[in-house]
Amino acid sequence: MSNPDLPPPPTSEAELMERCRAVAGRSLGQLATQIGVEIPDDLRRAKGWVGQLVEAVLGADAASLAEPDFRTIGVEMKTVPLDFKGRPRESTYVCTVPLEQGIGETWATSWARRKLARVLWVPVEAERDLSLPERRLGTPFLWSPDPGQESILRTDWEELMEMVCLGQLESITARFGRALQIRPKAANARTMAAAIGPEGERILTNPRGFYLRPSFTRAILQQHFG
Repeated sequence: MSNPDLPPPPTSEAELMERCRAVAGRSLGQLATQIGVEIPDDLRRAKGWVGQLVEAVLGADAASLAEPDFRTIGVEMKTVPLDFKGRPRESTYVCTVPLEQGIGETWATSWARRKLARVLWVPVEAERDLSLPERRLGTPFLWSPDPGQESILRTDWEELMEMVCLGQLESITARFGRALQIRPKAANARTMAAAIGPEGERILTNPRGFYLRPSFTRAILQQHFG
């Protein structure tokens, strides 16, 4: 969504939140018109479009770089599609899983932890009977994991990465992890990445991603909104 009229990156959390207050309650159709982008007919063929739209309106500048979405202030942005009861409709993508490079990495230095250190959550209506242009943004808010949440995330990450590094990747299902889970992450099944096999050999498999369970993001929303 390259557009010279888009806002520059915010230089502080206060500036970011001022922009968030300006978009809260607005529809995706209004935001798309504001920056002159077309609304896709079907999100199944435009996965990630809602997040890209909100990032553009708020001035995110990381694009596809391995950095937080708002690089200057170190804030990651996550949109959360909600049903009519305000419950997350799906898991939230965090980052790719280092299938070969994870040996020796710790939670403290992991990309997953950096991604979740400071997050701007943006609730979005996602009821199927609402057309895409009609869907509105809720009130965005900033979040950092409290000690209890961090402990759960760290334990999940350490247990999952131990399995990855021991060549047990193919044994990992979405049932593993209280808050953080590993799932396939690829445009199609033909996309392959190198990983560690059960005998320590190099294998090819589909890329994987870390995702937050809907139950975990729901608890974050309840913690903030009550």
